[in-house]
Amino acid sequence: MWFFGRKGSSGFSKWSTAEEVTQGIDGTGLTAIVTGASSGIGKGTTRVLAFRGVHVVMGVRNTDSGRKVREAILEENPNAKIDVMELDLSSMASVRNFASEFNSLGLPLNLLINNAGIFGYPFMLSQDKIELQFGTNHLGHFLLTNLLLETMKSTARQSHKEGRIVNVSSVGHWFAFRGIQFDTINDESRFNSMYAYGQSKLANILHAKELAKRLKEEGVEITANSVHPGAVDTNIVRHGLSIIAKYLVKNISQGASTTCYVALNPQVKGVSGEYFSDCNIAEPSALAKDNELAKKLWDFSLSLTDPK
Repeated sequence: MWFFGRKGSSGFSKWSTAEEVTQGIDGTGLTAIVTGASSGIGKGTTRVLAFRGVHVVMGVRNTDSGRKVREAILEENPNAKIDVMELDLSSMASVRNFASEFNSLGLPLNLLINNAGIFGYPFMLSQDKIELQFGTNHLGHFLLTNLLLETMKSTARQSHKEGRIVNVSSVGHWFAFRGIQFDTINDESRFNSMYAYGQSKLANILHAKELAKRLKEEGVEITANSVHPGAVDTNIVRHGLSIIAKYLVKNISQGASTTCYVALNPQVKGVSGEYFSDCNIAEPSALAKDNELAKKLWDFSLSLTDPK
């Protein structure tokens, strides 16, 4: 959005870092879950939230990798409060187990950062027989959010602090199919990896939009927003970049900035159902603003995650 680094109304730009957008913010007493926290943007988000005093629970597929990240952050910041828990978003059983274990700990939950994601996979089905990118990027987070929502509501009521849910989407949502392919979600003959990724990222935005509406109607002090982190120099992107393109992408701290801004910055208090890019409210695609599509996706997602 702010391609040449021009600051938006928030005072921040494409090149702002996660440290800059959270400067002076004390997150002591807050608890956050960050999915996909052992690498890339999730790792950067975990590091900065912990640096601001937030107790971070890392939801990761590989707990060995997660513990190494935890140890590295503790070396830099010995006072950091970080836990590592196993979470595979492609498996509903794993999501349910994670949520059950977290809820049994009796911890509060102020921030839920739905960050984990996969990109560019060939046609594959998840453990629950759902197209893998849709199942991992959207459906796993949809289920996780629903399973943790009562804990978040209780925390918001008892602490009198606004809870915040952040879905990490992508500008790639513009490249979705013509909406969500409800009837052909598993149709390999129609599969295109980029479109499937775009569909899952569109679902992230629609999920946050519908969730924000429901929370507002319920009168709960919890916001739900989605973010585009930008083109970030991670392992996923790096191999496809030219030397020139590398100067146009963000580093990890810049990539984590919008997530950290929406999660912690007081400027965002009370803002819900919005899509952010470069730490500013941005305009998503027309499909991402479709209220009926958001409601239909919600009902569809409930049907797929119902244990029956």
